[in-house]
Amino acid sequence: MLLSVLLLAIERQSSRLDSIRAFLSVVVYPIQSIVSLPLSVTNQTFQLLVSYSDLKKENKTLKRQALLRKTDLLKLKNLEKENIRLRALMNKSYTLGEHVLAAELIGATHFPYEHVILVDKGTHFGVNKRQPVLDTNGIVGQVIREYPLSSEIMMITDPSHAIAVEVNRNGLRTIAFGNGQYNELKLPYVSNQADIKKGDLLISSGLDGTFPRGYPVAIVGKINKMRGSFSNIIATPVAQLDKIREVLIVLNKPKSIVLIATEDTEDKTNIDSHTNKVESNHDE
Repeated sequence: MLLSVLLLAIERQSSRLDSIRAFLSVVVYPIQSIVSLPLSVTNQTFQLLVSYSDLKKENKTLKRQALLRKTDLLKLKNLEKENIRLRALMNKSYTLGEHVLAAELIGATHFPYEHVILVDKGTHFGVNKRQPVLDTNGIVGQVIREYPLSSEIMMITDPSHAIAVEVNRNGLRTIAFGNGQYNELKLPYVSNQADIKKGDLLISSGLDGTFPRGYPVAIVGKINKMRGSFSNIIATPVAQLDKIREVLIVLNKPKSIVLIATEDTEDKTNIDSHTNKVESNHDE
């Protein structure tokens, strides 16, 4: 105790013990580090655990927000595409010069080779049987059955459907039948000597009394000249029949056409007989 008191007095009066204090601090430092090591490790471990837990929660929250943003982005992209389609339909309705009604697809048949769709417009909106139906590219089909708030549309590719067409290049008239495939129409009544080429645009001739003249129908694809009088011709519809979501229903009542030429009368007779058969089959 006396030595301690003496050292304290000497340190207070002079700085002679500073060098000894510095030397002793170097000697004692490792011991101090070893003594404080458990507490330091414990504190660092606790901080790491807390940080890891916070980071995990933050990561989970950010993932959830990213998923929500991604879902919103998908909805926005879908709305953007729908907006583009609707704008195209509106622009098409102005260029047609007809009184048209936009309708949305709400159902479709699942029977093999039957191409009938259901849309959300019916008699309450002025829809009637045999009204033409279009998309932004061309003819889709015609109304075959109407209800107050919906209606059924038979596509031109249905095996029971027929439409009077003509080659836009030279006016050659014939009939296009559905083939049960969304990308095919068959033209069975074209002679081997007829002036028709691959790539010719087929438009509605108006001779069937349902579709007004001049609407795009299909593009001639394959031409196989068979033995006999007629060729086997396959055309591809211009309408995106397997991808459509919205359609235009032409509300103008189709005008009846009086036929005089023998060839025209024969075409008209073939179409009318086929159409009557279609209506009777679907009514059954």
